Amino acid sequence: MVLVCRKRANLPLESRTNQLSERHGIVSDVNGLLVGRSTELAGLVRVLAAAGDGVAGVALVGGDAGIGKTRLITELAGEARERGFNVLVGQCAELGDALPYLPLADALRGAEPVVREAAAAHPMLGQLLPGTESAPSAGLTQQRLFGSLLSLLADVQPVLFVIEDLHWADRSTRDLLVFLSRMVQSERVCVVGTYRTDDLHRRHPLRSVLAELKRLPTVMSVELGPLGSGEMSDYVTTLGEVDAQGLGLIVSRADGNPFYAEELFAAMAEGDSLPDGLASLLMSRVEVLSEAGQRVLRAAAVAGRRVEDELLREVSGLPLDEFEEAVREIVSRGLLKVRGHGYTFRHALLQEAVYTDLLPGERTRLHAALARLLTSPAELAHHHLAGHDLAGALAASVEAGREAERVGAPAEAHSHYDRALGLWDRVDDAERLAGETRLELAFRSAVMAADSGDKHRAVVQLKALPQTSEVSERLAYYLYESDDAEGAIAAAERAVASADDDAALARAMATKARTLVWSPRHQEVEALTNGALETARKAGARDAEVGAMLTQAIVVEYRGDVQRAHELVDSAMSRPSGDLAMDLRARFHHARIHYEQGLLAHAAEVADDGIKVASENGLKWSTYGTDLRFLRFLIHYVAGEWDQAEAVAVGFGARVGTVPEATLSSFALFIEVARGLPAVEDRLSWLRPFWSDELVSYMSRGLAAEHALWRGDPAAALDHVRAVIAAQIDGDAGNIRMAAVGLWALADLGVTDGADDLRAHARLAIESGPTGEGVHLGPEGRAWALRVEAEWHRVHGRYDVELWRQVVEAFGFGFVYESARARWRLAEALLAAGEREAAQAEWELAREAAGRLGAVPLENALLDFGRRARFAGPGQGAGHGSGSASGAGSGDAGLTAREVEVLRLVAEGLTNREAAERLFIAQKTVSVHVSNILGKLGVSTRTQAAAEARKLGLLG
Repeated sequence: MVLVCRKRANLPLESRTNQLSERHGIVSDVNGLLVGRSTELAGLVRVLAAAGDGVAGVALVGGDAGIGKTRLITELAGEARERGFNVLVGQCAELGDALPYLPLADALRGAEPVVREAAAAHPMLGQLLPGTESAPSAGLTQQRLFGSLLSLLADVQPVLFVIEDLHWADRSTRDLLVFLSRMVQSERVCVVGTYRTDDLHRRHPLRSVLAELKRLPTVMSVELGPLGSGEMSDYVTTLGEVDAQGLGLIVSRADGNPFYAEELFAAMAEGDSLPDGLASLLMSRVEVLSEAGQRVLRAAAVAGRRVEDELLREVSGLPLDEFEEAVREIVSRGLLKVRGHGYTFRHALLQEAVYTDLLPGERTRLHAALARLLTSPAELAHHHLAGHDLAGALAASVEAGREAERVGAPAEAHSHYDRALGLWDRVDDAERLAGETRLELAFRSAVMAADSGDKHRAVVQLKALPQTSEVSERLAYYLYESDDAEGAIAAAERAVASADDDAALARAMATKARTLVWSPRHQEVEALTNGALETARKAGARDAEVGAMLTQAIVVEYRGDVQRAHELVDSAMSRPSGDLAMDLRARFHHARIHYEQGLLAHAAEVADDGIKVASENGLKWSTYGTDLRFLRFLIHYVAGEWDQAEAVAVGFGARVGTVPEATLSSFALFIEVARGLPAVEDRLSWLRPFWSDELVSYMSRGLAAEHALWRGDPAAALDHVRAVIAAQIDGDAGNIRMAAVGLWALADLGVTDGADDLRAHARLAIESGPTGEGVHLGPEGRAWALRVEAEWHRVHGRYDVELWRQVVEAFGFGFVYESARARWRLAEALLAAGEREAAQAEWELAREAAGRLGAVPLENALLDFGRRARFAGPGQGAGHGSGSASGAGSGDAGLTAREVEVLRLVAEGLTNREAAERLFIAQKTVSVHVSNILGKLGVSTRTQAAAEARKLGLLG
């Protein structure tokens, strides 16, 4: 019986799907309809819709080769465009780490003009666009690139960013995916990645990345399995006419794989017999080509999945007319597709099948031919190596490493340099080919390993090198960053001893001083920094000079010479080092010292300037870019600007996977605990595994203690406090605050055991510090020290009015929340002393501040105290609001000023997101305010709340 299988003649060659695919870089394999993927598509559309509403999301789509990942993403891209999204699509290449950021460059080059223009405005992104040769200024290139991309996505939002074939992704692209998955929060951005599950062997580098990302709440995983027999039948009939027997044969042979079904259909339509196995089936379609067509297709397979027309012609070696006829034949049979100025294989499986079928000598000769024609160092290195040209591979690998450095891909630079080092002994005249010595290349490789985050690899490489001053100085720095203080000091001492010029000596001395800055050897640090400053100025080593100034500023500030610390930091700020990381470090310490001295306005101004510089250079998420935002958050928090603090904390994700993320997340607890937000428990559950880290423990467990106190569990609070103090260095200044919180817990428990120990920990920190040399406390530190004494007396049943008054005055440098908490205790002390009128005055001031801040737990405590004290005042008995709202009747309703603002916008019909944008606060903050409003007004809907507010005259 003859099987009837004929392609549909009435399907337009340029269907809607193909138009989208061509425009957005997605290679559409078929004209058929999307079949059997409605559930998966609906899930992806939900992520897309949420992104459109300001809740960023990531989707990872996995499945075997040919299962329909690209077809599904093509449909999603069409949906995105209809919703007004900018669609960026990039594909990874099978060259792996050879070409860093290939999918990002691919996406930017194929983007709409508005996106390309926006990208060109960012130097780090602009260099990925065609025709851009300028190199950015040195330093932190990868962090700057990532930060620039995040800024771009925010500028051109809403955006759908698709990265196809992640199983081939280079290390830097994988790092970029992790960065975006963790950092996108309220941006209108949807990131989608696709990968082949059948390519992920046990040690594949993508496996660990996927496992990490799938734990994040922003990430949705989609696994595409085989289509069912009914779905396959429906799918095949979209391809063309086929009789029942042919349909049954295709469905049974295809095993639910759409691509396999298409190839079976095409082979049957051409009257071919059907060989066993997909590779044989694919090659059966290649073998019907003319000899010239097969020659061109083999050359294309060696070039990769995509190849430019002119390059393919030259590699094929065919005359122009013969080449064009061969290409036309290949395209007409659907084996290659035209894309831009070149061609792409219809599916990667086809390219792999043709490449695998090549004879060894044939493959080598084609790689060598490509190497003679290419200009990209990374591709040259790949083809030279495959063509057994080791000398060419070494030279190209070194150049590829330099190119990777330029575009901010340190992992790939390290990989290229390591490949060159591996070839060094196998070629003649390697130093001439590389353009540098083996030691210089190995040193660069180690630095790139460290810049990519692999400091362990960098340390191993540097330890294996001759210990020159430059090598030992970098080794000391990386050991210091890895918390190996002893090893860092030893390496720094070798660097100083082996320095053979002033510049090397200055850098070595500055680094040694930095490794000692937190040790008791402060006199030695000052001597080192003085020596480094003198030597650096003589040598013109600006980076060493600035670094030494900043280290010296920390030491002199620590011993109490704040004026000298200010002078040193001001001097460092006036000497740009050419190193962005160093400049941001200077800005951070400039702001920090002002903050520590209670000069909040000046600290805020400097921090804002530093954040602006970091953002403009794509360094918002670098170490000091992040530290500046931490500091700005704290300044907002202390100054009582809590809505602004929450806006900064929007990016401090709760579900963390690393220590830096946990550190970032811990800061958000300051506001969440003080406002009694429901997010506290979820955030703490994710932070708990990171309590072995000293800083994370200090912040998150310390705030967990306060959270427990507000919940009425002082025993749990005391456990947290004792755990934090046990983890801290004896004499650490943080123990002062912890002791105060612990004494609060003891007072609530009504026991005195342990009070003296807590007080002793605080006094050790106040009098000796961690080095035993004493410590200079700023205004906040002095306030907490007074609070410890006042709480200690309270534990013993003594309410010392004068002591609590001193606490209030001490926090009066601008710490609004702690001033309010201290006034609460002062009011209690005054009432106990019989000074009822003065007590009520302090109580009212505390209530006003708590209401303005939205500090609900403190408001509740004050209301409870006011009821017990029988104070008269607005809002008593009205729930847990305060009487600080403006507008008639606001006191009776118990709404805060901010709640009245939110209620007015609700009455206008604004959504939570729209209200948040209007008020410049976080969307979740609006949600909490709305919940409080409904509760205080005794209604269940927003409409009822607006109506009730009008009755009460709250809307003016």
